[in-house]
Formats: sequence, structure tokens, C-alpha cells
Amino acid sequence: MTDKKRPRCLHLRSSHEALEVLRKIDCDPYGIEAMLPKMVHLNILLEGIKCNIANIIKQEMLSVGGDAAVSRATVSCSVTETDCVIMGTAKQIQRLSDKISIQPLGLSIISKAIKELLANVSKDLFILKTCRREIVLGEKTEIMGILNITPDSFSDGGLFKDTDDAVEYGLKMIEEGADIIDIGGESSRPGAVAVPLEEEIARVIPVIKGLERSIKIPISIDTTKAEVARIAVENGADIVNDISAMTFDRQMADAVADTGAAIILMHMRGTPKDMQKGDLSYRSLRGDIIEFLEGKMEEAEIAGISPENIMIDPGIGFGKTGEDSMRLLKYLSEFKVLGRPIVTGTSRKAFIGKITGGGPTERIEGTAAAVTAAIMNGTNIVRVHDVQAMKKVAAMADAILRA
Repeated sequence: MTDKKRPRCLHLRSSHEALEVLRKIDCDPYGIEAMLPKMVHLNILLEGIKCNIANIIKQEMLSVGGDAAVSRATVSCSVTETDCVIMGTAKQIQRLSDKISIQPLGLSIISKAIKELLANVSKDLFILKTCRREIVLGEKTEIMGILNITPDSFSDGGLFKDTDDAVEYGLKMIEEGADIIDIGGESSRPGAVAVPLEEEIARVIPVIKGLERSIKIPISIDTTKAEVARIAVENGADIVNDISAMTFDRQMADAVADTGAAIILMHMRGTPKDMQKGDLSYRSLRGDIIEFLEGKMEEAEIAGISPENIMIDPGIGFGKTGEDSMRLLKYLSEFKVLGRPIVTGTSRKAFIGKITGGGPTERIEGTAAAVTAAIMNGTNIVRVHDVQAMKKVAAMADAILRA
């Protein structure tokens, strides 16, 4: 390049891009290890921090070359608490967490939380070890095909008249590219009422048995009842998909721990019968959901469920407005702070219909857009009705993401 020629200026948006460029330049491996943390800028929001602690964090961040945004009333401590946004490179934030790790006033707890966040956001490969198999997540987006054995599900209720029809449809989804089959015997549509235990068992167990004999991919049981989960795993299921995150049945954690199954913990306020009624507002949409899921992950681990067998689902469409559901998709990557695989279910949901129009079966294009957004923002599993179409959508989105 001559002195007069303008150099090309490119923006490196992620650590993956930065690493690729450093290798292309042929930097020394030790240099790459030292420089990469300096190339990743992070903005970390700490909610509800006491003013004296916020002042310390701001001063410490300034001392390492970063910054922190706090309420203007923080200096005088004329407010009790403030939110705090930490701004800096990964290296600077790591230095901050090291410096405050031995300080009083609860700063050591904040240090630990920051270090966990830094470790979790970089995770991109997960291995679940169930009672039957190892399930690798992160190499591509996994397609979870929906198999509802219900008369009243919002999109496909009453589709199957007997067990053979349901098994045949499950096999069809596998031919179309499903990586997991999610079997449910109780509708979770808005307004749905609970199904008696015996009836739910009678609906799902014959189908699980029929599929388990013929397939090699994992089966998921979509239930909030511990006894259904236990029997389902005994008969072939690997995953328990609990939309209540173990809150409807307090025996669920023990059932999952005893059977060695993996579990999906989903966020929902209320029950399917009332979740879309009343006040749907949140103090902090993502913050509230992350706090809830963190608590449920802790409960699961205390009960004996391996942390590596836990997945999380922000619960799109469950106790949220349509705007909230779209916001969750837009900022889905924030849930990486939990350090666990992310599952999303947007298929044919009402918030899509409000944008595109049409009934549930007419929302395939909107679902495709939502699935793409979820994949680009970090989901590991998409739960869908239209397996064949969404398999292609996921393949294209994965190709773009990994280009």
C-alpha cells in the first residue's frame, strides 16, 4: 500500500471473527492468546446495586481503562440503589473482577457473577449425558419435532385418532429431518385446563413405546407431572420438557434426577389457563426471566440433576405480550449468561399471526423468520411443527452463521 492509498477498514464484530483475522495475519499463538481478550468489548448490566458499591465499581473500572455508567445521584448516595453498566474489553472486565474479588460489601459475590458470565457467554458446545445416550448440542441447530397427542392443542389438536397414527407421524418427522421428537399429552395453549394424570399417561406412553422401538434419536416428554415424566423415561424418553420449570409438581426434580434424564426448564408466569390474562408487564423482561431460570437451575442441581443435563427456554408466548416475544427473540443471546443450551419454541404462535395474519397453519413464513432470528441469536434447539421446511431454514441459517 502506498502512502496515498486509503487502507481498507473492516469492523470485527465478534471474538470468532477476531480470532480468524489474527490467525490469517499469522500472529504468534501466545500473542493471540494475549490479544484476543482485548478485542472483545462487553457491556454488562448489574441491576439494583447499592450506591456505595456502584461508586467502587465505577472507580475500579476507570482504573483499568474501562468505565461504568451509574445514576447521576450515585456520587451523593441520594438514591438507595442504581443500575450499573460496566463497559470494557473482556480483559479489563476480568481485571475488575479480580480486583474486587477480595473486597468487602458483597463485592466478592459480584466478582464471582462476572467471572461466571465471562465463562458462560463463550460456551458454544454442550454434551448432555442422559440415561441412554450422549446428546451433542452446538455443532448445528437441532430440530425438535412437535407431536401433540391432544384434542385441543392450538395448532394440531385432534390430529391423531389412535396410537398408530401418532407413531406414523413421528416417523414421518424423522424422515423429514427431526433430531428430537417432543411428545405431549396435555395442551399448553392459552386457556387450556390441566388433564388428569391417568389420561395423560394413556395418551403418551403407548406412542413413546411405539417410537422407541423404531428410532435412534432422542424422545422428549412434554409434561409438568413427575409421574408422567418418570414413566416416560422408563419407557424410552431421554428429555423432560417441563413448561413450569418444576413448579407445578414439586416431585419433578426428584423424578428427573432419579431417572438420569435431561430437562428443559421454561419460564412462564401463571398457568396455561391464565398466563395471558391480567398484567403482563415485567420490571425487567430479560432480567426477570434470567433470575427465575437461575433459581430453577439451582433447585435442579440441589435435587441431584447434573448441571450438564439442564437446558433453558425463555418461554416465548407464555405470559408475554407479542412485543415481549419478539424482544426475547431479538435479545436471545443474552440468555447465554446462564451457560446452558437454549431451546426456543415460536412455531405458529399467535404473536406471529398478529404480524403476518392467518391461522396457525398459515404462519409458516413468519415461523421461518422467527426460527432464523432464534438461530442467529444463539438458540441450540428449535421446537417446530413444520419439520421439513424448518430443517431447510435451519440449515441455511447455520450456514450463514458459520460462514
